[in-house]
Amino acid sequence: MITLKSAREIEAMDIAGDFLASIHIGLRQIIKPGVDMWEVEEYVRKRCKEENALPLQIGVDGHMMDYPYATCCSLNDEVAHAFPRHYLLKDGDLLKVDMVLSMPLDKSVIDVASLDFNDVAQMKKVTQTYNGGLADSCWAYAVGKASKEVQQLMDVTKEAMYIGIEKAQVGNRIGDIGAAIQAYAEGHGYGVVRDLVGHGVGPTMHEEPMVPNFGTAGRGLRLKEGMVLTIEPMINTGTWEIDTDMKTGWAHKTLDGGLSCQYEHQFVITKDGPVILTSQGEERTY
Repeated sequence: MITLKSAREIEAMDIAGDFLASIHIGLRQIIKPGVDMWEVEEYVRKRCKEENALPLQIGVDGHMMDYPYATCCSLNDEVAHAFPRHYLLKDGDLLKVDMVLSMPLDKSVIDVASLDFNDVAQMKKVTQTYNGGLADSCWAYAVGKASKEVQQLMDVTKEAMYIGIEKAQVGNRIGDIGAAIQAYAEGHGYGVVRDLVGHGVGPTMHEEPMVPNFGTAGRGLRLKEGMVLTIEPMINTGTWEIDTDMKTGWAHKTLDGGLSCQYEHQFVITKDGPVILTSQGEERTY
C-alpha cells in the first residue's frame, strides 16, 4: 500500500536524513588509501551509539541470512549489498557506502549504546519493530585519485540521480523518472541495472512504489504530493546484468566484472517539486 506522508512524518525523516548526511560527510575524511574498509562500519556504529540512532539494516530479512551490518560497502565491480570487511583500500578503488538509519532517539525510548550490534537476532527485534523517522542514502567515494574511467562513471551516475529526482513532480509518472535516468546513462554508453531499484520509504525502509532506473515516459503510477521515495541509479561500465553471491544471498556484482557506481537520495514530493531529505549541502557541488 502506498501512503502519503504527514507533515510530522516528513519532519521526522528530515531529521533522520540530516543525521545520515552528516555521517556521509564524515566518511569523506575516513575513506583513503591504506584505510581498512572495516573502519567505515565502525565509524557508523560509533556515531549511532553516540547520537542514539538505530542502524536499521541490521536484521533485514534475507533469502539465506539476515543482514548483519550497519552498512553495505560495495567495492569496484560490486553493485550493492556487499558486506563491510577487512580490506585495505587502494588508490583508485571505487567504494559505495549505503545505510538506513533512524532519527536520533530520546534515551527514554531506547538506549542504543546498550545494544549489542553483533547480536543480529536481538537487533532484529528492535529494528524490525521501529516505525519512526528513518533515512536511506548511498554515496560513492573515490579512494585517493580517481582514474578517468572511475571519475566519469561517478559523474554520470550522480547526475543521473539528480535528473531522476527532477522528474519526481506531482502529476508525472514513475516511468518518467526511469526513462530520464536510462536515457542519460545509456547515452554515455553505460548499462543501467534492472534487478535493483528505488522505492518508497516509511514507515519501513522498503515500501511501495518501486522506482526503477529504467522505463518508458508517461507510464506507471502517477506521482502525488506527500510521497517519500528514493532514487538510486546503479550504473555499470559494461552490461547491466548482475550476479548474486549465493553464499550469503546479499552481495551483487556486475556479470562482466566491470565497474559499478551508485548514488541514492531520499526525498519528498511537494506541490513545488521534490525536496531532498538526505542532502549533504548544496546539491551537485560535492
